[in-house]
Amino acid sequence: MIKLPVTKVAAAHVAPIYMNKAATVQKALSIIDEAAKNGAELVVFPESFIPGFPVWAALWAPIYNHDWFKIMVENSLLVNGPEICAIRAAAKRHGVFISLGFSEATEVSVGCIWNSNIIIGDDGEVLNHHRKLVPTFYEKMVWAAGDGKGLQVVDTKIGKIGALICGENTNPLAKYSLAAQGEQIHISAWPAIWPTRKPGVQNFNNLEANRIRASSHCFEAKVFGIISAGFMDQTMIDCLSKNADQDAIDVLLNTPRAATQFITPTSEVIGDTLQNEEGIAYATFDLNTCVEPKQYHDIVGYYNRYDVFDLTVTRQRDTPAKFIDDTSKVDFAPLDSTLLND
Repeated sequence: MIKLPVTKVAAAHVAPIYMNKAATVQKALSIIDEAAKNGAELVVFPESFIPGFPVWAALWAPIYNHDWFKIMVENSLLVNGPEICAIRAAAKRHGVFISLGFSEATEVSVGCIWNSNIIIGDDGEVLNHHRKLVPTFYEKMVWAAGDGKGLQVVDTKIGKIGALICGENTNPLAKYSLAAQGEQIHISAWPAIWPTRKPGVQNFNNLEANRIRASSHCFEAKVFGIISAGFMDQTMIDCLSKNADQDAIDVLLNTPRAATQFITPTSEVIGDTLQNEEGIAYATFDLNTCVEPKQYHDIVGYYNRYDVFDLTVTRQRDTPAKFIDDTSKVDFAPLDSTLLND
């Protein structure tokens, strides 16, 4: 009988050093070190952990957020930049897998950024690079739309790992595209809060909404789930509250906080749960327990009708232009050195 992996996983329910990429990278490195010392083989960070989630886009109209946007762009990371290299080096040094949420910059634009996630192998190599397909609600004023390149499940020694960012876990087709690749561990990354209403009106309930979406995928795909949510500390609140009106402050203080949790293939919560305190949550996944529930419903096996349903997924990276260069060469005559003296 084939034995599937049993692995200890960690999820960082922690706040960034808000809008400070250098300091937040250092915090990430310390968390990786701690989680690895505690025996974790996979360390997961929340949505846009570096440099932090742009809550400000929910608090004020776009005409008041230009300065915030410039700070966000300045603190976004190139996927091949030094900050990501430092995280990759930590993965190799500790022999752990890492899932990192970050705001991604590009070399071809000074203002285009994406809400991105990378999965790093225990050898430090980037196994998958995903950009959120559709920024949600006010996020559209911050991040560009991603593409299907990152809809990949990576096959590792601890299991087949897939990841989606926040509202992507509401998209049945995105979730199914991962299930159809044999996903066994599903990472869903979330912000600490996600304001949608003024004070005094029921706001979007991160705790319940995240649990329902993650649990439904775990139950349907028969996979283990990591709900990796951010944390908002007092420093972040103070940063966002500076020069803010009382309504904005009330939203920050009273919007429901998200929780970091772990879900089984039968949608039960296991391991640690963190919501109102900062820390690292741990759980152990025995992937052998994915087998029995597949006997009930295997949505990528016998519990499907491929003659009725047909899904095509385009997994290619969007590029701003395709250049067709003339490869012929012209041999120019050497420059007459006497002309340089004129």
